[in-house]
Amino acid sequence: MNKVVIIMGSKADLEWSQKIASSLKGFEIEVKMYVASAHKIPLKCLEIIKGHEVENTVFITVAGRSNALSGFSDAQTHCPVIACPPYSDAFSGSDLFSSLRMPSGVAPLVILDPQNAALAAAKIFALSNEKLRNKVIEFQEAQRKKLLEDNEFVSAL
Repeated sequence: MNKVVIIMGSKADLEWSQKIASSLKGFEIEVKMYVASAHKIPLKCLEIIKGHEVENTVFITVAGRSNALSGFSDAQTHCPVIACPPYSDAFSGSDLFSSLRMPSGVAPLVILDPQNAALAAAKIFALSNEKLRNKVIEFQEAQRKKLLEDNEFVSAL
């Protein structure tokens, strides 16, 4: 069973995480969500990671400001980690740098759009799951079809 574990730095990240979860459910991927700050309760984060890495898991971390969660999570597991930090106007977007600058040997993927983070997780699972691969292909074809339809509409104006 393919599973994505979303770890949020705080409950404030719930709305952003629900966007990811909604997109994942469209691909019929199981989702579990947790709140566990790498700064404040790192042992709880570690417990969540170690409890799920034995499964076919992709972790998606959602944390803003000083995002230690993504790097911490990636350094603790062999499973893929996708950082999807919520955008905040509070720091004019500069808080995103904490998701981008990682120490050597720590490599979470960083995807800023919640739906695209879900798509990336689906593509990772699709490497070994033909049914899911077909869902990803269908999704991509629907995106292309919509663009062609939009083009026809605009061209007719």
